[in-house]
Amino acid sequence: MENMLTTAQGYLEQARDIALGWLLSPAAWSQFGLLIVAFGAAVMISRWLTPRLSKLLTPEADNTNALAKARRFVLIFLPLLTPLLAFALTSAGEQVTRQLFGSGAVIAFGKRIFLFLAVRAFVRDMVTDAFLKLIGRFVLLPVAAVYALGLLDTVAAWLDATVVPLGNLSFSLLWALQFVVVGGVIFWLGRWSNDQSSQLIDAQKEMRPATRQLASKTAEILIFGVAFLVLMNIMGVPLTSLAVLGGAIGVGLGFGLQKIASNFISGVILLLEGQATVGDYVELDGGEQGQIKKMLARAIILETFDGRWIVVPNEDFIVTRVVNYSDSGSANRFEVPFSVSYDTDINKVPDIIEAAVSTHPDVLDTPYPPDCELRGFGDSGIDFAVEFWCEGLDDGPNKYSSDVLFLIWNALKDNGIEIPYPHRVVEIKGQGGEAAL
Repeated sequence: MENMLTTAQGYLEQARDIALGWLLSPAAWSQFGLLIVAFGAAVMISRWLTPRLSKLLTPEADNTNALAKARRFVLIFLPLLTPLLAFALTSAGEQVTRQLFGSGAVIAFGKRIFLFLAVRAFVRDMVTDAFLKLIGRFVLLPVAAVYALGLLDTVAAWLDATVVPLGNLSFSLLWALQFVVVGGVIFWLGRWSNDQSSQLIDAQKEMRPATRQLASKTAEILIFGVAFLVLMNIMGVPLTSLAVLGGAIGVGLGFGLQKIASNFISGVILLLEGQATVGDYVELDGGEQGQIKKMLARAIILETFDGRWIVVPNEDFIVTRVVNYSDSGSANRFEVPFSVSYDTDINKVPDIIEAAVSTHPDVLDTPYPPDCELRGFGDSGIDFAVEFWCEGLDDGPNKYSSDVLFLIWNALKDNGIEIPYPHRVVEIKGQGGEAAL
């Protein structure tokens, strides 16, 4: 602790001597003036140039071609215009100052300050990813600040000399910091590449949905696998040491990761077979049912019509019975029962009901048109049922059964056919005798 205080006191005294030297030096004052002029000129040029560049680079809202994307990408860098212009103008003036006064320490310090402002604008206005913004705030900005103060080499040497022991392994704080930054950037690039490849694969509508899902997952595994290998190579970790990691993973699979491996392999099998894909409405043997929203490496996400999400392990789709009501858009048969009075000429009922149900816009003629069948003779009336085929499910946004019941009601009423209702006989017993109603 005492050594750290002594070192800090030494740096403070050194900074004080430098500040006093700058305040008493005409060359330093001229460099200060040059910095002010450079910054003022950068602000004026930026104010004049920013609206013109923004107008030039902003494409139409509905333009999504490659050139429009490139223009939008360049437009992101406009917040850096002022500090970078100040940095460029100061760099030009530095050569003149060194030739006139033989010194450029003040102007070099100003250049580093302008560079710090550029980094600050980059982190604050340009970085939108939460993880990269975290790295920018707590790693990139402190590094830029230390560089602006001229202490980067000193701090880097201290971090490199500080070794953290970890069992048989050890690493320096500088290596750990580099690992976090480089790893974060590489895996962010991997995620961005994965998003772009997923969009490209999803745009191939001629491919089956299951094939698109399989291609997307394969691309994801390859991208992040390559990113991991690149990170290990950059950080100097020998790839041969990964054999130990592979052995540890194998032991883990043997003891506690069987389910994870099983679910992963089951997910690959589901994507290869294509028996269930995104958009299908399925019901599992355990009673879970819903529309498949996502097919992940470990599980499948089902969404019910009441908005709940159900996470179902991939293995359940392999080892249990699954009813697929959609099967990528196949039609389903529905049945609506109804009754008519015993006074009805039942030979006319099928033609009337089938013609009425056929008028529904969602009722299909294939594989079969609407079919009205006699089902039995009930206590109150004659029982019928009409079968019809529709594309989709009779739930959520669809109301097939309800619509068909309305059609049946109106058709029966229009043809004077009575819909029966139960009749009951009530007997009242009392002291004065019996009465029946």
